[in-house]
Amino acid sequence: MKRLIKKYHQMRAESGRITRFLVTGVWNTAFGVIVYIVLYEGLKQWVNYLVLLIPGNILAITNAYICYKLFVFKTRGNIIREYLRFYVVYGGAMLLGFVLMFVLVDGLGLNPVAAQVLCVPISIVFSYCSHRNYSFRKPEDKVQEAEERIQKSGARSQNNTEDIVMQKTAGCQNKTMNKETNNDDDAGKKKPEGERKYE
Repeated sequence: MKRLIKKYHQMRAESGRITRFLVTGVWNTAFGVIVYIVLYEGLKQWVNYLVLLIPGNILAITNAYICYKLFVFKTRGNIIREYLRFYVVYGGAMLLGFVLMFVLVDGLGLNPVAAQVLCVPISIVFSYCSHRNYSFRKPEDKVQEAEERIQKSGARSQNNTEDIVMQKTAGCQNKTMNKETNNDDDAGKKKPEGERKYE
């Protein structure tokens, strides 16, 4: 019962975290667009529009990191490590998007817009899992996973021990039954003493 209750609370916390992740993702997208518009309108006379993507992405990723840290995963400390890992995940998501687009468009012949629509949910799942298990992974998560592995291995070893005991018990019973059967056969083969005398 305790395990079921614990599992229920874990699933409830996970669903809430996923909801916050999606809401924050919408805000991050809007923020990135707004930041680029501001940079472009303010600096287009002096800076190329492609160059403006660099500060725009840095500001957008920094905003996303702050929102995910404070609102979604709610971690403390490890700012520099998490921030660098955050960039690694973003780079991985971009690389995954490029590969998927190439496979879907050049490999399968899909329309680029349709391919992009298919890539979005895959990128979302990839980003969430990567941020949860890499960028913002908590030390207590490692401890919990280790405890679950120990419990599973303990349960497996207990089941294996029970199987071995059952096999040995079944083997002993079979041996006992075989002995009783052999004794009955021997008794049937022996003749009564009276019959031996009259032979």
